[in-house]
Amino acid sequence: MQNKVIESWRNRDEVVLISPTGSGKTLAFLLPMLSLSTQESQFPAALIVAPTRELALQIEAVWKSMRTGLKVNSCYGGHDIKTEVKNLSIPPFLLVSTPGRLADHLRRGNIRFPHLQMLVWDEFDKSLELGFQEEMAFIMEHIPSGRKKGLFSATESADIPSFVRLSDSVTLRFSKK
Repeated sequence: MQNKVIESWRNRDEVVLISPTGSGKTLAFLLPMLSLSTQESQFPAALIVAPTRELALQIEAVWKSMRTGLKVNSCYGGHDIKTEVKNLSIPPFLLVSTPGRLADHLRRGNIRFPHLQMLVWDEFDKSLELGFQEEMAFIMEHIPSGRKKGLFSATESADIPSFVRLSDSVTLRFSKK
């Protein structure tokens, strides 16, 4: 599954992955990030949006365990915003955030994405279920077009909202088998 995602991103800019919990989805989107350019160190090269702080922290921990040497920061509700602002003053290579906190940082001008190369919505369907549509649409307004995008989920949602701006995506489905 991870190889299929990497291969798909080589040929396309948009990947939708439906695969069960515990199947390795996190590595499926983290591994391709290793090939991103690190020339623009003023702004994040990669952004992962996750519906919960627990998932954001889990993703951050997996990235750190990979020992890439590339900075990662997590932003989420319940975390001291002053600490996050200080951490963002030296932008990370990878930013992991919940939708609400990311929208808050964008409104405050604490973060920008002019050199973003890859956006991943992890557990995309859960973010919609939890009512983050407004924040998600707002975030997408701040993502330059032409960036690699990935929507990753354990379940298939009925419709992907138009604000995601998918135009030529490939969908990969993996069952529990």
